[in-house]
Amino acid sequence: RVIRACKELDIPSVAVYSEADAESLHVKLADEAICIGPSEPAKSYLNIPAIIAAAEVSGAEAIHPGYGFLSENAYFSEVCEANNITFVGASPKNIESMGNKSEAKKIMTKNGVPVVPGSDGLIKNFKHLQEVSKKTGYPIMIKASAGGGGKGMRIVHEESQLESMYMTAKREAEASFGDGSVYAEKFIENPRHIEIQILSDKKGHAIHLGERDCTVQRRHQKLIEESPSPIVSDKLRQKMGEAAISAAKSIRYHGAGTVEFLVDKYNNFYFIEMNTRIQVEHPVTESLTNIDLIAQQLYISFYGKLKLKQADITMNGHAMEFRINAEDFKRNFAPCPGRLELFFPPGGTGVRVDSYAYPGYVVPPYYDSLIGKLVIWGRTRSEVIHRAKRALNEFAIDGIETTIPFHLEVLENATFLSGHYNTGFVDRYFT
Repeated sequence: RVIRACKELDIPSVAVYSEADAESLHVKLADEAICIGPSEPAKSYLNIPAIIAAAEVSGAEAIHPGYGFLSENAYFSEVCEANNITFVGASPKNIESMGNKSEAKKIMTKNGVPVVPGSDGLIKNFKHLQEVSKKTGYPIMIKASAGGGGKGMRIVHEESQLESMYMTAKREAEASFGDGSVYAEKFIENPRHIEIQILSDKKGHAIHLGERDCTVQRRHQKLIEESPSPIVSDKLRQKMGEAAISAAKSIRYHGAGTVEFLVDKYNNFYFIEMNTRIQVEHPVTESLTNIDLIAQQLYISFYGKLKLKQADITMNGHAMEFRINAEDFKRNFAPCPGRLELFFPPGGTGVRVDSYAYPGYVVPPYYDSLIGKLVIWGRTRSEVIHRAKRALNEFAIDGIETTIPFHLEVLENATFLSGHYNTGFVDRYFT
C-alpha cells in the first residue's frame, strides 16, 4: 500500500523483509529490497538496528512503519530522528502519551473528551483494583496499559473472578508487550465501536474525515468496518469529530491517527484509545473521501504541514471493508496458513482489493493471518451489501480456508442488515 503511494508521487521505495516474506508482493514491487533477518519478528521486523542499517545502506531518507510491529514504538521513532531519518508517523512524545492508555485517559479528561469511568491511572495492586471495582461496579474491564489487539484484556463480571483475571491480564501484558502494567474501567455492555480518522500537523491544524464503525469484531479484533455508521447521526458525527480534533490538538499530534470511542445505547460516547498510526481499515475512509491517506502522511512528514482544510472533506456514498484472513471460521477461526493454489480477486465498479498475495504464494504461519482487504463502495448501504455479496462470491481462493464464508453469512444476517448490532454480534451468531 505504501509502495503504491510512493510510485504515484515519484518517490523510490526500499522494502525490508524477513526470510519468511522473501516472496511477498511488496518485495517484488519495491525499487529495492533488503532482507533484515529470519522469520522471528524479534530478529527481523522488530530488529531496530537491522532496519536502520537497511535505511543507511540504501540511502533512504524516510521510514514508513506501516500499521504493525514498530509503528507505535516511541523508541524507534526517536532512533529514526537521531539518525536523521524521517519517521513517517507520530512523534516519540505523541506515541508515548497515547501508548500509555491510562496516561491517555488523563490527558483526554483534562481536555474535556469523555472517557469511560475507571481507575485514575495504573492499578497499583490487587487491593487498589478491588477499590476501583467497588466504585465503578461490575462488569469491569482490565486492560494492558501498553497494549492493543485484545492482548492483556479481561472482562470481570463478579468479584470472585477479580483476582484470577487480574493476574492473567498482567501475565499476558508482560508476555505480549514487555510491560505488565494494567488499568481498569467500567465495561460498557453491548456498545458500538466507532473511530474517527484525523489528520494533524505540527502547527496545530487538525481535521477529521468522518467515522468508521468497527463493531463487527471477535476477541477485540475487527472483521468488518463500514462508514458511515448506521447509528451515527450528523449531530453525533460532529460532536465526535470535534472531540477527536480536540484530542489531537491536546498533544500537538503530527500525522494520520485514529481516535477510538465506544458508543452506548443512549448515544453517549467515550474515548478508549488513540492509534498513532495509519490503520488497517483506512481504505474505507479513502473510498468515501477520495483522499489518499498514505500520501497525506508522507506530505505532512516531509513538509510539516497539512494542506487540507475541514471544508475540503466531503463524504460520498457508503463503504465497507471485509478482512480476508487465513482462518477457518467453522473451526472457531483457527489459523490456516499454506500455499495459495488459486488467488483470483474480484473486480468491477466500487471494488478494491489490497493484498500481498498471488497464486502460488505460501501464507506463512509467523505473522497476522490477514491476507487481503476487500473494500466495497456504493451509493447506499444496500448497494454496498449487494455488491459485496457479488464480489465475495467472485473472490476465488484455493489451498487454504479463509473468512470469505463468514462474511457471506454476515451479509445474510437480519441483525447486521438492520444496522442494529453491537460488539457481541459475532459471539452471539457465529460461535
